[in-house]
Formats: sequence, C-alpha cells, structure tokens
Amino acid sequence: MTDSLNIGTRGSPLALAQAHEIRDRLIAAFPELANAGAIEIVVIKTTGDKVLDRPLAEIGGKGLFTKEIDDAMLDGRIDLAVHSMKDVPTWLPDGIVLPCMLPREDPRDAFLSNKAGSLAELPAGSVVGTASLRRQAQILNRRPDLTVVTFRGNVQTRLRKLDDCEVDATLLAMAGLRRLGMAEVAQGAIETDDLLPAVAQGAIGITCRADDARAHDFLAALNDEETFTRVTAERALLEVLDGSCRTPIAALARIDGERLHLRGLVARPDGSEVLETEREGPAAEADRLGREVGEELRQRAGEGFFTEQSG
Repeated sequence: MTDSLNIGTRGSPLALAQAHEIRDRLIAAFPELANAGAIEIVVIKTTGDKVLDRPLAEIGGKGLFTKEIDDAMLDGRIDLAVHSMKDVPTWLPDGIVLPCMLPREDPRDAFLSNKAGSLAELPAGSVVGTASLRRQAQILNRRPDLTVVTFRGNVQTRLRKLDDCEVDATLLAMAGLRRLGMAEVAQGAIETDDLLPAVAQGAIGITCRADDARAHDFLAALNDEETFTRVTAERALLEVLDGSCRTPIAALARIDGERLHLRGLVARPDGSEVLETEREGPAAEADRLGREVGEELRQRAGEGFFTEQSG
C-alpha cells in the first residue's frame, strides 16, 4: 500500500477523539495501517466552528459542520470523514456515501450545573444555556418557569462559561463527555422519558466517496449493524419531517431481538406544544418504520407547524 489513508475531521477535542478512535479501530482490523504514514488525520475547519455568536438556525443549519469536509472529500484531499451523526444532514452530496457507523454510545443528554443536581431541582427563574432548539423546547415544555439562552462552543468552552456563571445549567450529549473521558463533570444523565435525544445522538458515522472501493473495504470491517439500523430509522423520520435546526425534532430507536421500537417528537421552540408518537415493528424494516412515524407526526402537526418555524 503506497497511498496514505487520509481521515478528515473537525478540530474540536471531541472530533479529534472520535477520529483517533476510528484510526485505532482501523489499525486493530488492518495491522498494516500501523505503519508510519499509513493513516493521516486531516483537520478541517468548518463554518459551524468559525461562527459561534449566533444560533445554527440563523447561519444555515447542520450542514455547516459538514460542507467543508464534504468538499475536501470530493476534491480527493481526504478518503474518509468522521462525523457525529446528529450533525449529518439527511441528504448527502452526490458522490458521497455513509456505509459505516461505530457502536453507539449513551444517547442521553447530560445535565451540568454548579447549582442543582438535576433539571427538576433548578429554582424558578434559573437560566439554562443550550445551542439546541430540541433541548430548549422540551425544557420549556416541562419547566416554563426557566429561561433558556443560546449557548454555543465546544465542550471545554461551555464548561468554562458554566464555571463563570454565565448560566445556571447546561446540557451536553452524554456520549461526547464519555468519549472525552469527562463523564464525571455531569450531575447525571437525563432519562429519555424526560428528554428525548437528537436523531442519531451518540452515534459516529464515517463517510467516503461512493466509488472508492478501498475505503469501502476498510469501513465494512468497522460497521456496527445494530447502530446502523437504529440510526436508519431515526434519520428516516427526520427526512420525512424535513428537519432543520429551526424545528425541534427528537427520536430514539431501540432494538430488542429482531424488533425495533421508535419514539419520535416534534415541538414548537417555545415548548408550548409537543407532539409525540411511537411505533414498533421488524428491525429489518427500520426505514419504513421511521417514515411512518415521521408521516404521523407531520399529519398531526399540520404544515403550518413547520412553515411557521422556517420562515
């Protein structure tokens, strides 16, 4: 093998930890990749990483964390790209495919505060910082006496802001904290019955060029079928709802044997209305089940529910 395998990633500590996990798994499966220069990690700065003073919805949505990485792949500068699946748009650019996901980490949200042990314990009037309309909507639905403010930046930045008392509490993905070896900074995980996670939260996906047979061979050895099936159902729901960062959407699929159970949710950003549903069926029909849940939520909400939030 003469060409190095170039892995593209964002430059945050979490993104780099995920890229190194991919490298380690590749080397474990293909020992020849342990040779010097066989794998290179290429850091790519995305628009979403550069603009930190505005909500994602105002600057273009989730694709801002993937566009520059996709461009580097199509240009041939990288062979693989590592993504947190919750940041990946439901439609990939022509020529790029997503054939691999690693085993899913804890999908729950983590509660962080120096003033309370849980969301329920926060005093009325407390300020919660989050960059997620999904979290905002569900928090305000359960605790309309709280104030939610936009709160962006990587894990370390948000922890520093929390210590500086810019907010009374914040929420992060438990999976990210665990991958960084920082799970202890959270007061605890919020159960999914209380706060439904983002679509694909806790899952890492790896993309490659559709015509790159070498990359496909490497990724086939890393793919976790259960995670792939669960995320397929959740992303099918999201695609039906045409989910953007302006519409709070949440979903979580679980597999028990050959059965898949899927919960889905849409909400108004102010938490004034939350619609939920769930469905169970064969895991082999994950895409269909996801679309059915998405269609039910869309019909119950009505088109105005989405157009009001996207205008």
